[in-house]
Amino acid sequence: MDLAFTDADLKFQGEVRAWIAENYDADLKAKMAQSKNSYLDKESLLIWQKKLASKGWLAVDWPVEFGGPGFTATERYLFNMEMSLAGVPPTLPFGVKMVAPVIMAFGSDEQKARHLPPIRNADLWWCQGYSEPGSGSDLAALQMRADRDGDHYVLNGSKIWTTLAQHADWIFCLVRTSQEEKRQNGISFILVDMRTPGIAVRALPTLDGPIDGQQEINQVFFDNVRVPVENLIGQEGKGWTYAKYLLEFERGNAYAPGLMHALKKVKRIAALEAADGGQPMITDPEFRKKLADMEIRIEALNATELRAFSGRSSGEAMGAASSMLKCQGSEAQQAITELALEAIGEYAAPFVADTFSLTNEGRAGPDYAAPIAPSYFNYRKTSIYAGSNEIQRNIMAKAVLGL
Repeated sequence: MDLAFTDADLKFQGEVRAWIAENYDADLKAKMAQSKNSYLDKESLLIWQKKLASKGWLAVDWPVEFGGPGFTATERYLFNMEMSLAGVPPTLPFGVKMVAPVIMAFGSDEQKARHLPPIRNADLWWCQGYSEPGSGSDLAALQMRADRDGDHYVLNGSKIWTTLAQHADWIFCLVRTSQEEKRQNGISFILVDMRTPGIAVRALPTLDGPIDGQQEINQVFFDNVRVPVENLIGQEGKGWTYAKYLLEFERGNAYAPGLMHALKKVKRIAALEAADGGQPMITDPEFRKKLADMEIRIEALNATELRAFSGRSSGEAMGAASSMLKCQGSEAQQAITELALEAIGEYAAPFVADTFSLTNEGRAGPDYAAPIAPSYFNYRKTSIYAGSNEIQRNIMAKAVLGL
């Protein structure tokens, strides 16, 4: 794998930096600085998604035939790196990075024509309906029913841990269309308009608290929700196959660029003078060693991701590599939030649910400390979602080691 950048690559990198400098305004920067997990209010997120879409850079991994920008593997790497190092809002993954690849691979021509353009243009907000009460890591145990009634399926049940469902226009769901002896064979993949009668969204409280009064995760209830049969993706009973395909994209994201940005923030905080006039945390040799160990860990992950994504550009499937990246990346995310807690010292103790909405007088500690404890709590879930890391290790043991 050649890691040397050509003059054309460096020119593209400069173009990305210049675009970020022009479009990432002070208001968004201020909100991101106080965001516990990069999820802003709906208006701010849509503003950023629309800016990317206008430039043609929202769906950077899409094939050109579906409206992708035609980036090379190197350009995608440089683009993601510059975006992450700048600390911009992340691209909402549910439409662009999750359901869109499934529609491209298994959807009908009509479904592609209907759904892909509004996803590419950030006109619709999607959410994911996989987990249910009692069926999270054991997703094949899901029980939400979809009973055929003429030209419709009638959906009954609920989905849980549904991120930002309160904003969503559409949800993609795994549903049970039959009771097969092998549970996976009775699962189908269906697209649902969230405005359909019978859908209710209820917020779920979390330890990290809401952002500016807005929850992150929800439970979505379906009570005799009628969904046209034309919204079924592919074949009935093949949803498990499509779900596994989607999860390769959800798990196989690039973690290293975002981790580099997060570590840079920790270093900045650690270099600040202590509130009592004491020495900055960065002067502690033990803490510096932890920072160095984390930097090495991120660089190793970055090299692994480059190797994996280079293979993808030549047509290789992610396979078990997506599980490896998910384990290493999510656990590194958690470790960095622990370093951030250590870096802010006494300001980690008072838990403040607020971020940018409170006045300085309402905060315990400096502005930069406000999101640190909430982020620590929030990132406890990263080793669980998209399939718990214990399950990922089982997948790797079976697929790679043959156990």
